[in-house]
Amino acid sequence: MTADLRIAPLRVEDIDALVALTRDTWQRHYTTIISQAQIDYMLAQRYAPDFIRAQLARDDLWWDTLHVDGVLTGFAQSERGERPGDMKIDKLYMRYDARGQGLGGALVRHVEQRARTLGCDRLYLQVNKNNTSAIGAYRKHGFEIVESATFDIGNGFVMDDYIMARPVAPAAEAAS
Repeated sequence: MTADLRIAPLRVEDIDALVALTRDTWQRHYTTIISQAQIDYMLAQRYAPDFIRAQLARDDLWWDTLHVDGVLTGFAQSERGERPGDMKIDKLYMRYDARGQGLGGALVRHVEQRARTLGCDRLYLQVNKNNTSAIGAYRKHGFEIVESATFDIGNGFVMDDYIMARPVAPAAEAAS
């Protein structure tokens, strides 16, 4: 039997489930990459329900959820980039037990379709330099490292990231 896969905009009533999914994913994955103090700081900074609700009101930023058989399994948050023509995938997370099933690729394709519709020609994202599994997954979807950057995020913490990018495929290529 084939799973029912649905990508839809984040609903306010799903914010608590999204925050719980994020917290679980970060606790399982990032503890070997960044400190627990930085994990706690970044979760509080980027995943506070009020912060997410405020972002839902913006017209240049999108939160998309991925449900499999009615269960929230992943999400992506994308926004217009600083450069005209850029679409940034700012967040892309899957439930930890759903990784490696191609579901993240469905979210990348969804964001790419939005980018294409909006006339963007490049997708990009940031990924921690030590997050080798994510880097490998993004490479499978055509992203390449284009820059190395360190970002001060406050409270004595930094993000030591690669910027990865790829062109937005024309509609005909994306369909194949």
